[in-house]
Amino acid sequence: MSESDAVVVRLSLARVAVVTVSLPLGAFFLCIYLSLRFNFDLSTATHCGVQNYLPSISSAIGEFVPQRYIWRAAIAVHSAPRFLIASMYYSFMQRNLPNIPFYQNAVKVNTFLNVVENIALLGLSFVSSKENYDIHKVSFIMFMVCSEVYMLLTCLLLKDHTKRLGSLERLSFRKKKQLMTANVACFFVALYFFYRHNTYCEPGMYSVFALMEYLVVLTNMAFHMTAYYDFHNHELLVGEWKTASS
Repeated sequence: MSESDAVVVRLSLARVAVVTVSLPLGAFFLCIYLSLRFNFDLSTATHCGVQNYLPSISSAIGEFVPQRYIWRAAIAVHSAPRFLIASMYYSFMQRNLPNIPFYQNAVKVNTFLNVVENIALLGLSFVSSKENYDIHKVSFIMFMVCSEVYMLLTCLLLKDHTKRLGSLERLSFRKKKQLMTANVACFFVALYFFYRHNTYCEPGMYSVFALMEYLVVLTNMAFHMTAYYDFHNHELLVGEWKTASS
């Protein structure tokens, strides 16, 4: 008896990365647009009662229909490829980092953070703050902590080992550093304007916070999009296993 497998599906991992990020990206802009177009007053209202012009992300994706279902559908569909790409990065980091316990354990921690970030995103997307505030809050905190630490640790691990990388992978690393820096900067600027809004109730401050919040999410998506370069020459194969008699 001889065994052979036939390829049923052949997908470029670069394209998988593009589609995976495009789903939440498209849903994000669509939810913001629909909230501004049809739910402007409710989506931009705050406890201060001052004029604002942009909805927060949680308001745009979780409080109105059909935005809530558009966002949840996009996150649900994109989560499976995210887990696949996390496993791919586990192999990628093991291959390109020294085979010593420190780096191998760090790679496991990094992969864990990537997986938990994805799980937390599912949690905060499917449980809105109005449905269960505690679960939504914990999911949001886990998402932010894991995403920030994951981006930082990824850059630190690859920093001194770029010579092992190919040209596209080095380009990906440079973009990772830039996006990680932009993400952290936008996050702290968002916190500042959130503080200003809650403390002084100034008109428009919540809108600036919302804009910074958008940039935090967009730079996070772009960071994950760098998988396009890291796996540009890789393919995902789905095969049909066949057994034939020799």
